[in-house]
Amino acid sequence: MSRPEFQAPPEIYYGDTEAKKYTHNTRNQAIQAEMTDRALELLNLPEGQPALLLDIGCGSGLSGEILDEEGYTWVGLDIAPSMLEVALEREVEGDLFLHDIGQGLGFRPGSFDGAISISVLQWLCNADTTSPTSSPPARLTRFFTSLHAALTRSARAVFQFYPQSDDQVTLITSIAMRCGFEGGLVVDYPNSQKAKKFFLCLFAGGGESSGGARRKVEIPKGLDGDGGEQEREPAAFEKRRTNGRGEKGKKRKGAKENHKDWILRKKELYRKRGKEDVPRDSKFTGRKRKSVF
Repeated sequence: MSRPEFQAPPEIYYGDTEAKKYTHNTRNQAIQAEMTDRALELLNLPEGQPALLLDIGCGSGLSGEILDEEGYTWVGLDIAPSMLEVALEREVEGDLFLHDIGQGLGFRPGSFDGAISISVLQWLCNADTTSPTSSPPARLTRFFTSLHAALTRSARAVFQFYPQSDDQVTLITSIAMRCGFEGGLVVDYPNSQKAKKFFLCLFAGGGESSGGARRKVEIPKGLDGDGGEQEREPAAFEKRRTNGRGEKGKKRKGAKENHKDWILRKKELYRKRGKEDVPRDSKFTGRKRKSVF
């Protein structure tokens, strides 16, 4: 089957039906959670400090739920109206904006402490018109230039994406570097066809050492092995989270969770944040209603 980005522009491909289908697919939920967790590892934010993050291509808020669980405040951008409508129906906590990132970002300089993006970057490499301003290099340049400005100094941006070829990786990386970023590609499980994942890890500024010299940016190492869970521990990053649970022992998104548990967890999260009119728990919470047809 052809890849989604080859079939139609994202705002058309992810119509009402496809947006709901994608969101409610348990496999997609698990993959999205796993990739978001890994992106947060590579983002390497300071422990215990609040941060405002930008979720680029937030879709229906699957990655945003992980940011919620980790205690971050976030802003989401997406070009597909149907995806954002599903996010609103799911009552995600982030602020949502309908926006084409290929036109550049309109945020104030230094607004965000970091940015993540899951399965989005490859969409910018497809031109929908013949106009020079709509070419992949032009769209990538506008995007990376405005993103660099929107990040605080020394912040990171981590993109999980599915490149079509080595040439596409080179195009994306070279444009990001020309726009002021440092960093490079991190490949997890490079020897596995199924588990292999690409992450572009960018630094908005390398910083300076105590002597005033430019500090060299070190790109995190990718995970090794075949992608099995038994291979993940030896390849731990300095902020590696335990599989299935966060640092405080709470259940992680992506671990198996039934519908009732999901509802109870979301309601408890809303109560802790002071949200009003949260329905009380009862024996009917999460119970499936019988069809009348």
